[in-house]
Amino acid sequence: MSGRMTEAGRPGGGEARAGVDVVVIGAGFAGLVAARELGRAGFGVLVLEARDRVGGRTWTDRRLDHDLELGGTWVHWVQPHTWAEMTRYGREITRSPAVEEAYWLGAGGAPRAGTLDEFMALIAPGQQAIVADVRAAIPRGIDPTAGEIVGLDALSIQDRFDALGLDGEARSANEAVWIGHVNARLDQVGLSTALRWAAAAGGHWQLMHEASATYRVVGGMSGFTAAIAADVAGEIRLGTTVTRVVQAADGAVVTCADGTQAHARRVISTLPVNAIAGIEWDPGLPGSWRRANAETVASQGVKVWVKVRGRVPRFFAYASQRHPISVLKTEFADDDATVLVGFGPDHTQLDVTSIAGVQAAVDALRPGLEVIEVAAHDWMKDPLSRTTWMTHRPGQLTRDLAGLQRPAGVVHFASSDNANLWGGFVDGAIESGLREARLVAAELMK
Repeated sequence: MSGRMTEAGRPGGGEARAGVDVVVIGAGFAGLVAARELGRAGFGVLVLEARDRVGGRTWTDRRLDHDLELGGTWVHWVQPHTWAEMTRYGREITRSPAVEEAYWLGAGGAPRAGTLDEFMALIAPGQQAIVADVRAAIPRGIDPTAGEIVGLDALSIQDRFDALGLDGEARSANEAVWIGHVNARLDQVGLSTALRWAAAAGGHWQLMHEASATYRVVGGMSGFTAAIAADVAGEIRLGTTVTRVVQAADGAVVTCADGTQAHARRVISTLPVNAIAGIEWDPGLPGSWRRANAETVASQGVKVWVKVRGRVPRFFAYASQRHPISVLKTEFADDDATVLVGFGPDHTQLDVTSIAGVQAAVDALRPGLEVIEVAAHDWMKDPLSRTTWMTHRPGQLTRDLAGLQRPAGVVHFASSDNANLWGGFVDGAIESGLREARLVAAELMK
């Protein structure tokens, strides 16, 4: 089977189908997997994607003389849905480079430098303390709202740090590590995010760290999603923005910005929480979606690729949540240049189009480097995402997850934002696509 990809205004893309079994809104991992499964079950599927590419919040692009992941990047074999798809499509992994040098901030912001082993020894007690109660909080990673998490969900990660009593240097280093994970200031992120990711990694914080930022997909995420797209038995319409979904007794009418309409018995939306209000829904979205969209999820950061002059020893550097870039590390080393990847907790603090601004941010972490080129995509300003990867605010996980998973009439919701196991990761997107495809197929076969 192979997906037929068309673009609005191109041959084959001028008119939407009069009727299909399922319209899938969005061609990221969740949408592509859902479409593939439903097509294989014999249902007619139409995927409508506003971007000119598949992949959603994953995007491999040639910049700075390398294939860079502008969005989601790392995968791991402890992420079961991802690994099954990796195996299915023959995807291999490559390791991000091991570091030779480590830089961080000590008490009072004093710059420190050392080895990886020295840094790990510094953070180990604090990292363990952050998730020490994970097995009581979330006994089973596949059920992240059951357990003592119900009583802990009102806490932020910052609340947990404030209660630990770490010394100044250990606290600074440990906070910086978690800022990199959650892509936001720690007082904005629920402790639930730290606990659920640790639970997904069997309670081991070291494994959670490895799963989050170590292994990349050979051929890139775009190659991965292209392989899934080729397996979709149906049309994938690119450059087609859905503006309205109206439910009726026999299904729904999906209207696009170009005026075309598609009639479907079921609709699967894969939009993230922060962007879902970009479509007019009739009837309106369920209360859990409206509430979460109004609050937004916690992630509000930035990812930036930085090319510096010369071959630099492999390193990572951590700053604080007050810095525009809080995490910086080596990803590619050439003879005459080195490409770094950085993350910051607030996209409004860093103009990723300004070499001077990025230079100042880099200087705060690793002085002595000359920035010569920058590449990034601001996912917070992208109307189709309005977020990077999902991290819950305090209270959101246990209050909203079940509601975000529940269908509303003939509309289903598949997104990494409403996954059970690795929420916020590619694995969660795949999980949700499989889940909703199964539920929709069961409904249609009644």
